[in-house]
Amino acid sequence: MRRAAAGPPLGQHEAVPRILVTNDDGIDSEGLHVLARAMEDHGDVVVIAPDREYSGASAALGPLHLIRPETQRAHVQGIREAWAVSGPPGLCVMFGVMGAFGGPFDLVVAGINPGENIGRAVYHSGTVGAAVTARCRRVTGVAVSQAVQGPSVEGQGEEDGVVDQHWETAADVAGTVVAGLLAEPPNEAVAVNVNVPNVEPAQLRHWRSTILATLPARALASATLRPKPGHTGAYRIEMAWGEPSVLGPDTDGGAVAGGEVSITLLGAYTETDLTGGPGLAGALSRRWSRADEAGLGRTSP
Repeated sequence: MRRAAAGPPLGQHEAVPRILVTNDDGIDSEGLHVLARAMEDHGDVVVIAPDREYSGASAALGPLHLIRPETQRAHVQGIREAWAVSGPPGLCVMFGVMGAFGGPFDLVVAGINPGENIGRAVYHSGTVGAAVTARCRRVTGVAVSQAVQGPSVEGQGEEDGVVDQHWETAADVAGTVVAGLLAEPPNEAVAVNVNVPNVEPAQLRHWRSTILATLPARALASATLRPKPGHTGAYRIEMAWGEPSVLGPDTDGGAVAGGEVSITLLGAYTETDLTGGPGLAGALSRRWSRADEAGLGRTSP
């Protein structure tokens, strides 16, 4: 984030933060519109969102050597500038931070996703993928997701299950998070994963700094091939959902289930010790040992 010069707090005069708002449910999503309007209290908002749903897209950009991304003006009530992009949320963020829509941006906020993005769902979520893409480009990203009353499987809420959604609760929490980040920007860009219960604001118990659960709130339990009638060698893949997971109170999912706001800082993908896989290290060492013996693995002095 850019830091304001000494003087008035950030956002009061010429140093108004620019906030990129996106999502993975598409430009017409109600959660996106509510979030964008809430962000107007904190800076100059530009909505750059996919032109269709990209749930489960993670931080995908798509095959850049094949696609010809396009964008067009969109309408989001109360927002001065909005764009619909023919690509996933990660690509929307990439274009935004690279200056395609003016710039630079101080913050990327993605959501509001119907369905918690907790546990392993963070690897697949387009909402979280947008925040992670921002962090990779050295801009802090915030992913905002909310529990749903209906089924939520692997971080995705079914359309019929998104009823009586208290969008304003998640938007209000997002505003608190964004205000804190803008008031005291972190030294390095971070990806903040925010998960909010689907309750009235007064019913929120508290907030908790959480760890990632090992499972989402409800997981995909099985996938079975069923022959497609009239098509040789073709199958439909039937999916079955497992029972809701019971998650510890210190986890992201456990906090939300207990009526608390979950805040999880997501770190960078990083390496692990290769000695943790002795079979792999041994195979590689043996290959190059044999090459050295044959005089094939040496470089000229």
